[in-house]
Amino acid sequence: MKISSQRAKLLERLQAEIKYNFQDIKLLNTSLTHSSYANENKGKNSVSNERLEFLGDTVISLVVSDYLYKRFSEFPEGELTKRRASVVCESSLAFAARKINLGEYLLLGKGEEATGGRERDSILADALEALTGAIYVDGGLKKTEKYLLGLFEQEVIYALSKGTLFIDYKTELQEVLQKKTKSRIEYKVEKEVGQDHNKKFYMNVIVENKIIGSGMGRNKKEAEQMAAKQALLKIGEING
Repeated sequence: MKISSQRAKLLERLQAEIKYNFQDIKLLNTSLTHSSYANENKGKNSVSNERLEFLGDTVISLVVSDYLYKRFSEFPEGELTKRRASVVCESSLAFAARKINLGEYLLLGKGEEATGGRERDSILADALEALTGAIYVDGGLKKTEKYLLGLFEQEVIYALSKGTLFIDYKTELQEVLQKKTKSRIEYKVEKEVGQDHNKKFYMNVIVENKIIGSGMGRNKKEAEQMAAKQALLKIGEING
């Protein structure tokens, strides 16, 4: 499948986002090609990301297993298995995909596009697995490991130690504040910056008419999570 100049620029932006430059750009493009798009464009030699997804699933499991094995030497096999399962589950992988705005780069068929496929957990999780598989084929295990564990920088260490890539800071904040106050927690958008394809939302979390945390994200849900995280940092419930 030939890659247009416009598509190439989009893929350049994703490579900058994940801090990995592909030797074979077609491999990256294939990792982002959903089966619905491939089926609609068979005449253009379009190939879906399903084979890379299969490979990436195994690679993610290996990297996470290795990390947990080395970091938690005191855990028995059963606990390691439980934590690995929570890390590689669909919701965690979809959350990771949203962190790099992966949905924006997907090639989807008309039906999937029309029904919100870019935000569907299953599609995002599969795409993250496929992207991981593509990096593994293109650059090998060490570079793939660096990409995966560097995806959230320091945050991934905290997240993995809790057994999941997704930490629901909003729920944590609500549980903490419920012990201290009965006041309602509100999340309000302070401002929106940027064009539609690269918009950033700035969010405040408010209790008793006071801003207790602020955060930024590529969508409102992510911005809310980051605002709640800052609030938890301020009150000393988590470490930065």
